[in-house]
Amino acid sequence: MQAIRSILVVIEPEHSESLALKRAKLIAGVTQAHLHLLVCDRKHDHSGMLGVLKAALLEDGYSVTTEQAWNESLHETIVDVQQAEGCGLVVKQHYPDSSLKKALLTPADWKLLRSCPTPVLLVKTSKPWTGGVILAAIDVGNTDVEHRHLHNTIVDHGYDIASLAKAHLHVVSAHPSPMLSAADPTLQLSETIEARYREQCKAFQAEFDIDDDHLHIAEGPADVLIPYMVHKLGAAVTVIGTVARSGLSGALIGNTAEVVLDAVESDVLVLKPMEIMDHLEEIVSHH
Repeated sequence: MQAIRSILVVIEPEHSESLALKRAKLIAGVTQAHLHLLVCDRKHDHSGMLGVLKAALLEDGYSVTTEQAWNESLHETIVDVQQAEGCGLVVKQHYPDSSLKKALLTPADWKLLRSCPTPVLLVKTSKPWTGGVILAAIDVGNTDVEHRHLHNTIVDHGYDIASLAKAHLHVVSAHPSPMLSAADPTLQLSETIEARYREQCKAFQAEFDIDDDHLHIAEGPADVLIPYMVHKLGAAVTVIGTVARSGLSGALIGNTAEVVLDAVESDVLVLKPMEIMDHLEEIVSHH
């Protein structure tokens, strides 16, 4: 997070009180990152509004540029500008779709999460981050290299946000229900599964100074447990990973990150493994 030099902030003209801009300012205030404000609209001219926002930000000491663009669709416009400007983070306000609309069309924010090569912060509430709870959601049951890197990245970003907002970092991991038919006897009892999961967490607990009271391991599906923990802890930000690859879009409906996005009452920062970010970067550049 500290390494982000430039942040792309998606400004929705019809919502003058931009929560996305509020969050981006908080991050830029600490990291000194440049803010690039983007309005995605091909019909109306918003240069007046962008000019007003820019002047106010410059006066407050921020480094800022603005742009209005449109290319085919909302998510493609955002990704194109992110690539052209070299932004290391995209910040956008999330407006939930109705379940009927979601059944018929893939929501624009899901498409953005799938196709954007950089982390995406979707802002959902005006809840202050400062002094609050940041929840990093991981799946320690997956121990392959890609997932291990992703877990570290998730906890690392959670730690960074907690540091910049003087907030408290908690980590959650859901574990599967015991299976009596499992070949591995440790997977036959809830207690032994939990013990194994806790063992997997020892390394990052030591690295990021997370004590057992801030580590929550419980049985159940991740897309149920994560919203439950967000509600219970009153988390301001949920940091989650997705291994969604583009090209499998049909199969990805119900990806945990996408389901959680609509179910939690917090802002959501979505990260991807390095390999997938590189892969998406490649796809975008050959576009």
